[in-house]
Amino acid sequence: MKKIAERFGHLSPIKQAFLALEEMELRLEAKKQVETEAIAIIGMSCRFPGGANDPEAFWELLKSGIDATTEVPASRWNVDAYYNSNPEIPGTTYARRGSFLDNEIDKFDAHFFGLAPREVTSMDPQQRLLLEVSWEALENAAQAPDKLTGTRSGVFIGINNSDYGQHSLNLQKAAELDAYLFTGNTFSVAAGRLSYNLGLQGPALAVDTACSSSLVAIHLACQSLRNRECDLALAGGVNLMLSPLANIVLSQMRALSADGRCKTFDAAADGYGRGEGCGIIVLKRLNEAISHGDNILALIRGTAVNHDGRTSGLTVPNGLAQQDVIRAALDNGNVKPNEVSYVEVHGTGTSLGDPIEVEALATVFSEDRLPDRPLKIGSVKTNIGHLEAAAGVASLFKAVLAMQHREIPPHLHLKTLNPAINWEELCVTIPQTLAPWSVSEEPRRIAGISSFGMSGTNAHLILEEWQIKTENRDEELPQQILTLSAKSKQALRELAEHYENYLASHPGVSIADVCFTANVGRSHFNHRLALTADSVSELQQQLAAFTKSSVDEVKSKETQYSRKKIAFLFTGQGSQYIDMGRQLYETQAIFRQTLDYCDELLRPDLEKPLLEVLYPDTEVKETLLDRTAYTQPALFALEYALATLWQSWGIEPTAVMGHSVGEYVAACIAGVFSLEDGLKLIAARGRLMQQLPADGMMAAVFATETEVKEVLSLSCEQASIAAINGPRSIVISGSRDGVETIIEKLAARGIEHRTLNVSHAFHSSLMEPMLDEFAQIASQVEYKSSRLRIISNV
Repeated sequence: MKKIAERFGHLSPIKQAFLALEEMELRLEAKKQVETEAIAIIGMSCRFPGGANDPEAFWELLKSGIDATTEVPASRWNVDAYYNSNPEIPGTTYARRGSFLDNEIDKFDAHFFGLAPREVTSMDPQQRLLLEVSWEALENAAQAPDKLTGTRSGVFIGINNSDYGQHSLNLQKAAELDAYLFTGNTFSVAAGRLSYNLGLQGPALAVDTACSSSLVAIHLACQSLRNRECDLALAGGVNLMLSPLANIVLSQMRALSADGRCKTFDAAADGYGRGEGCGIIVLKRLNEAISHGDNILALIRGTAVNHDGRTSGLTVPNGLAQQDVIRAALDNGNVKPNEVSYVEVHGTGTSLGDPIEVEALATVFSEDRLPDRPLKIGSVKTNIGHLEAAAGVASLFKAVLAMQHREIPPHLHLKTLNPAINWEELCVTIPQTLAPWSVSEEPRRIAGISSFGMSGTNAHLILEEWQIKTENRDEELPQQILTLSAKSKQALRELAEHYENYLASHPGVSIADVCFTANVGRSHFNHRLALTADSVSELQQQLAAFTKSSVDEVKSKETQYSRKKIAFLFTGQGSQYIDMGRQLYETQAIFRQTLDYCDELLRPDLEKPLLEVLYPDTEVKETLLDRTAYTQPALFALEYALATLWQSWGIEPTAVMGHSVGEYVAACIAGVFSLEDGLKLIAARGRLMQQLPADGMMAAVFATETEVKEVLSLSCEQASIAAINGPRSIVISGSRDGVETIIEKLAARGIEHRTLNVSHAFHSSLMEPMLDEFAQIASQVEYKSSRLRIISNV
């Protein structure tokens, strides 16, 4: 109010009050927009039971209605040593089964992550799993991990199982304990290690709210993105069952089902079956995901977290609190209850929890819901058990995959509906076979996801289908390059085999998309393979030939890569021609966008648009492109677009150098001045040179500097050396008569030459009349220190 009074002190107090209210409303509206900003899921990866080691395999498991329950593997613990069907016996468990990962969790590529074997020995396999799955999630999102170093990227991990740390402490004596045991088994380090390994500088935190941990972690990631604390976030959860102790405790609580299955909503529900796994998603703000061209899998519209408060028991759910958190998530996402067509429930399969949850869901989502459009509900726990700290992210994976395939997987183990739930009065249905996910009006699927912690912390998330915007695709280049790399020969061979298998099972995939993602969306290592092909089948054949080749043959194809110094050299006038770069303009979005922007900036300085000069619709005999006023801006724009394209592919120069017009582009790429100022300079340069008399001439002479100087000393002062390009490559410039005279004398000595396609005697004394006006224009430009080394040609 004080600031309003200071700015509008000449107004009456009432007017000031109205202005203050109006400003407050605008701020609240802006705050609301930030708080409800949609978050895009752009990548995800997982390790779930039943061999679901990637999202595609997980979908196959879900739609096939597979139950991943197995007996406790002998590699975890001796189930017979702790089993007793009588829950009253202390120190025993009545559950012999659960949902376990089928891969060997003790196997880990320490070398890949730069870890010493001694450190890995003390490291909880949950941390190892997080490293692997997070790396894969970034690759799935086409975010090259090495390019994230130093960025404001956040890490949000749900984790609450300390089996490995407890086991390690029990085995070791006090004198044997080391620092690695701390870093390897502390929850905060599980998140911090990811940030450290990837070099991320956004928030990094571990979340423990028991069974709702991973969904709460995702909620916090969305908040962090909306508050601009980070620009990219890794979020999810992990859970591994490495000790029988948790099973013993949960058996004493009567929380586990006897057969290890979650029989959610069934009359026989007798507790939950434990499961394990890891799921990680990659998140960005929607607008930035769109502008970056990311592959958007789904949108997180709203999230909310609360607590049960005081109930009849610490671990007893609160139906009213569940209603509140769902309503808060809907409000956060600006979504109406009747717009949600499916809910992935917490649904552990307990006689107490299921009825409370279904009643809470029905109360909220029945609002304005048509009877013929009942709310569909289901639980991924019937497939892979209750993943505890990773349960919420597993539910989210199921919902995202169901949206993408527009089908709802079957809910398992439902024989008789739980009689404690008044099903007849509830507008809900439970798909027990693979069912189409259809919606009544617009083709938009919205899902709710619930996750309730035994700690009393509840979370709900609103997920929305991403409406894919179809745009005109670039024409594909006739040849594509696929680059693969790894940290060892064997790993490179396995990677090539993986791509070969993928192409074999996806014959309709775009070869351009596959190559672009492999080239740009991956970190590249020392052992490398590059292949060119014009079709998926040809690429598949070349990969097959590589994977089947012998070690000696492989040697010639894979090399130890060491980063070389790279220089960008930008050419000068005389290299222009009609349609230069046209195929790139038609096939490469970054090149086209850059050239389009240059064309837009040059409109005030050129009588005819740059693109019409570069790419005329019809064949022309006399081209404007050879007129200096157009030549110089055209070369500058084209060379700048080319450099930008190379940089988008990860090819960054160590140094830049240019000749004539090219030196302006080199300085611009090095950051000496902006693109806008660079184009202003070069347009003025070309215009002022064009206005000079067109009686000049330039020629490239293939002789030494000494030989050329000797001939020049015997002639008039109408020509001079313009550039020394090499030991026997000299350019002369001057009046037409002067240059022709020099050429004749050189020819008499047997020295070859080539006249250049220019209209004026550039880099000669004939340019002096334009210098004063050009200096005035150059003085208006803002100059900065170069961020790259510039090698001057003078």
